Amino acid sequence: MGGVELVLVAIGLSMDAFAVSVCKGLTMRRIDLRYAVVLALFFGGFQALMPLIGWALGSQMMWLIAPIDHWVAFGLLAFIGGKMLAEALGESTEVAEEAKVDRVPIDLKEMLVLAIATSIDALAVGISLAALGATIATPATVIGIITFMFTLAGVAIGNAFGSRYEKPASIAGGVILILIGLKVLLEHLGMLPF
Repeated sequence: MGGVELVLVAIGLSMDAFAVSVCKGLTMRRIDLRYAVVLALFFGGFQALMPLIGWALGSQMMWLIAPIDHWVAFGLLAFIGGKMLAEALGESTEVAEEAKVDRVPIDLKEMLVLAIATSIDALAVGISLAALGATIATPATVIGIITFMFTLAGVAIGNAFGSRYEKPASIAGGVILILIGLKVLLEHLGMLPF
């Protein structure tokens, strides 16, 4: 895999993490750099780790992973998106305004779930690289770094819009997460033409 191809693959893999980070940035009063960096480390770390795992498993375990990876991603993203929707629709604007804090609490369980859900496709890339006999260190590193940068950018972009449109943004964020999960599911079931 050439350098340009690798960067394009890394950008493609980072799009789900980017979309989720935009959703997270939408609900922040102002950017919490600590939160954004931890989120980027989770997303970038898992995007780098999954190809390593996939490469290690190689094509030996593809029969076990392939049938369920899309269901896992869909379930996790739909759950988190549904939770965001329920929270946005369940509270009044006044309560939401009072509940805002300058420092966003870091929910490691939620970050772990989101990181796994958005990086499952990277597992397949690792398996593909193993099948091609390619090395994995450089691709995993590039994928992780690009995802880290896209996550930070996503939080910043989301925050630029979220401070003005928090409730609609939270609703949109929940819907986007559910749609990303649905897209992953439909792609793997062969119901989307691309």
